[in-house]
Amino acid sequence: MKILVASHTYIVDLNCEKLRALSRLKSDIEVTVVVPKKWRPGGVQNKIIETEYRDEGNFRIVPVSNFSQNHQGLLTFGGDIVNLLRDFRPHIIHVEQGSRGLAYAQMITLNALLGLQAKNVFFTWWNLPYNLKFPISVLENYNLDNSHGIISGNQDGAEILRDRGYEGPIKVMPQLGVDETLFTPKAQPELASKVGLEPNDFVIGFVGRFVPEKGIMTLLDALVKIKDKSWKFLLLGRGELKDEILQKAEEKGIKDRIILVESVPHNEVADYINLMSTLILPSETTYKFKTLTSVGWKEQFGHVIIEAMACKVPVIGSDSGEIPHVIGDAGLIFPEGNVEELASCLEKLIDNPDFTENIAQMGYTKSMAQYTNIALAKQQLEFYHELIDS
Repeated sequence: MKILVASHTYIVDLNCEKLRALSRLKSDIEVTVVVPKKWRPGGVQNKIIETEYRDEGNFRIVPVSNFSQNHQGLLTFGGDIVNLLRDFRPHIIHVEQGSRGLAYAQMITLNALLGLQAKNVFFTWWNLPYNLKFPISVLENYNLDNSHGIISGNQDGAEILRDRGYEGPIKVMPQLGVDETLFTPKAQPELASKVGLEPNDFVIGFVGRFVPEKGIMTLLDALVKIKDKSWKFLLLGRGELKDEILQKAEEKGIKDRIILVESVPHNEVADYINLMSTLILPSETTYKFKTLTSVGWKEQFGHVIIEAMACKVPVIGSDSGEIPHVIGDAGLIFPEGNVEELASCLEKLIDNPDFTENIAQMGYTKSMAQYTNIALAKQQLEFYHELIDS
């Protein structure tokens, strides 16, 4: 099977591990990953990245000239994509730029013009209802009408696609898996000592942006509720609420229990997660954000959850978006924004070591079975076979 995947996501080599795993599942599988030749991610890394060609046998990364360098919906590829498609002749064309991506419409059109007869697939994270106006509505209709299958990163996204009239196959699975060789249970006594933790400390952890929609202030309020318990609060990340977090912690008399680490390379995040007795993802749905085609945000997956599970760290998550589906019965869920319920979840883990150990094991088992790169590669290949055989 020849598979062509196109997305700006794969300019970062670490993000390619699931697709590498896919190329190794069977000897007759070839995976070609098309990435924009030049891309400006924005945010902290606000500089143009120039991607390089890589050939690893059955797995290739091919930079192709592109016309947008910082907007995934407007991304389209130059004329060299035609020769690539003609030479490779894929059985699957999989574009990970959402239902309204111009690159996907371009691939659909080239698939037809070149007579490739490949199956058209796109990936989407979007999980809130939206309304479209002309001409974007026409673009999405064209993409949906010509899709043989869709991969949605979450359950809500799949339901929205059904509401928008799509009747074909939909597979729900995340875009990226967890690297179980990096995120694995491993004691970190030296790092613990470095950040000021004692061996018996119960460490409540948070990894992410310090912004309102990530629920960090709700978590802080819950910690105030249980300040009579013995715990430390380890935060990894950065964001606009940093000063407010520290000020409130000082006002409530818990600042001395907070350990804040702002800059951690991704390959060291697992070390810090392994310091935690539990990891919390208290995300909260918001409708403050607006784009040209949609309003709002809710948690689309919560990748840090499966990273913690892989480290055998028990997880607590809010019921925002995909979080409850990711955790299932392998952790604790509380209503988003509910301080009392989150405090109760934390007390349950602090007061019941056997229960805490049990859900840690359940989370680890689930992450290994469903969320490693190899596990996701197998799910994706099974979906491709379903499309080709239909």
